[in-house]
Amino acid sequence: LFINLTRKYLDFIGLNYYFHRQVKIGFNKPLQWFVEDKNKQLSDMGWEIYPKGIYYVLKELKKYNLPIYITENGVADEEDRLRRQFIAEHLFWTHKAISDGIDVRGYFYWSLMDNFEWDKGFMPKFGLLKIDKKTLERVPQKSAFFYAKISKGNGFKYA
Repeated sequence: LFINLTRKYLDFIGLNYYFHRQVKIGFNKPLQWFVEDKNKQLSDMGWEIYPKGIYYVLKELKKYNLPIYITENGVADEEDRLRRQFIAEHLFWTHKAISDGIDVRGYFYWSLMDNFEWDKGFMPKFGLLKIDKKTLERVPQKSAFFYAKISKGNGFKYA
């Protein structure tokens, strides 16, 4: 609705994609909604990780015929055990969308550093760089080096 109302003023579409929700509607009285996520893999925030979902959203946005920038895509992962796979799989599906003719112009991982999330404080750790709260030292995660290789090489063969 928002894109339809503002489309004539837009130069591009910015997409933030973190997770998805599968919802089933029950037609009982009163109307009921049921979340039916598979929950195979969860972030530290309990969000289901579903990389293929970014492809479906990009396909849906294609109809607007505007360049698309993925302005936020990240995972809360304090132990840095999920982030490399998360990045690789989301970039795979983004590349598939580009290969299918969708005008994706950029991808920005969220976030460079651990930060303050407006509703969760400092708990979620999205950063490619871990921040030591006492010394403020920035410590690159293994996933930061992984993402750097992909970025420098402009592809997965370098990762």
